Amino acid sequence: MALADVLLSPDKRARVVDECMDLIDAELRDKGGLTGLALKAGYGAVNGVKPGFVKNVVNDLLPDFAKGIEPIYDEAKASSRPIADHLIANKGKVADALLAITDRRAERTKFAVVKGAYSRLRGTAKQHVEAAIPRLGRLIEKHAP
Repeated sequence: MALADVLLSPDKRARVVDECMDLIDAELRDKGGLTGLALKAGYGAVNGVKPGFVKNVVNDLLPDFAKGIEPIYDEAKASSRPIADHLIANKGKVADALLAITDRRAERTKFAVVKGAYSRLRGTAKQHVEAAIPRLGRLIEKHAP
């Protein structure tokens, strides 16, 4: 079964989105220093666009994210290696796949504050996405073992 089919199934999608939000919150809590302040300020600005904005974006992007990392997920399944371990070992590929999707979305957004925040933070985005891969891997393993 395709990763998107599993993660987007009616009985799982809302839970997966909520857990993605928890993942984002946990990653932000772990960030410190000036970088952490910048990330938290950017997230606050984007989240302030309208109530539930980030959660809606996560929900909207979930199908593309699932399709984007599906080849790496399939590699893990074929190798019998734990999914989280395989994603971590391929964190650069996973980050590139996810960021290609968010890059396209940010380019098309009509919200100037979102476009500006994304543009300011994009330079360091890959390292932050890579840092989140262990949590992402556990989330995927939980829902699509």
